[in-house]
Amino acid sequence: MKEIKKRSECPVSFSLDFFGDKWTLLIIRDIVLHGKHTFGDFLQSAEGIATNILTDRLKMLEEQGLLMKYPVAGKARVGYCLTEKGVTTIPIVIEMALWGVSQNNSDLKKELTAALRKDKAGVIRQLTSHHIQLYRSHNPMPH
Repeated sequence: MKEIKKRSECPVSFSLDFFGDKWTLLIIRDIVLHGKHTFGDFLQSAEGIATNILTDRLKMLEEQGLLMKYPVAGKARVGYCLTEKGVTTIPIVIEMALWGVSQNNSDLKKELTAALRKDKAGVIRQLTSHHIQLYRSHNPMPH
């Protein structure tokens, strides 16, 4: 599993230590922006993550408390959702996406890009609320 080594007390350095490889943020992106939740869903992403790296990053995100694994109803597999800690990454993903849109002259999804330009805070609140509800629906522990 990817080990997180704290190189200094700097919060930017800690963030880079945690999110320093693209796969961690792309998995979170897939959950937040593309509604992906299963191992197979993540393998379908355009970036082509290897199964061993995907397994490693899912395990790390779960151990760090950003993802929770849950059984998929009627299937012999599991899904992943963001935890309450995990939803705190939504603004990071949104800001990175918007920066990429501005620098790459592309859109996330035209409707989403337009909504973010009109009311970024509202979209982030809506995404956060949605993912907290998903987490709570799969978490047997009282909130």
